[in-house]
Amino acid sequence: MARYIGPACRLCRRVGEKLFLKGERCYTPKCAVDRRRTPPGDKSFRRRRVSDHGVQLREKQKSRYTYGIMESQLRKYVRQAFGQSMSTGQYFMQQLETRLDNVVYRLGFGDSRRQARQIVLHGHIEVDGKKTNIPSYNVREGNVIAWRESHKGSEYAKAMSEDLPKRPVPEWLNLDVPSLKADVVRMPDETELDTTIDTRLIVEFYSR
Repeated sequence: MARYIGPACRLCRRVGEKLFLKGERCYTPKCAVDRRRTPPGDKSFRRRRVSDHGVQLREKQKSRYTYGIMESQLRKYVRQAFGQSMSTGQYFMQQLETRLDNVVYRLGFGDSRRQARQIVLHGHIEVDGKKTNIPSYNVREGNVIAWRESHKGSEYAKAMSEDLPKRPVPEWLNLDVPSLKADVVRMPDETELDTTIDTRLIVEFYSR
């Protein structure tokens, strides 16, 4: 399945809640979810009760849209979570949270995960002193994530650094604003994971 490149707001309307895919715009009256509460598509069909499978599917799609990943990647994360010492849902969410593009977003280097993904793809980020342009790269405890020294002179980097921190940085990351560098202090624990996603429904979907 190809990566979705259409309007981000359409995805929020599809699941019926804000996924904050457009950064600051999601906090303004221009947010599509606030302006148009109905899901996209044909409105002529009769409304039916959503089945258990439909509820699970919607939650699965919600996690995909939130983290901007493809179906094959999501399925891989769930399969890796089966059989782990910690709970399946916790390991699954930990893998999503420690993706490099999500870490860049959590640090405030990007206004949204989509923008953070572009920042990584364009080679602005390094991990432990090495250029890393793979958004799905999973960081580990002890890693150092930094804006590449040769790219700090860009207009975006200068403007971005003046506005940090844009949002609260999770405690498992230690951000040094002047140097645009952060340490992965530890792996995120259960209380620091995204609680808006019901991992139980996702695990049940893939356990069929």
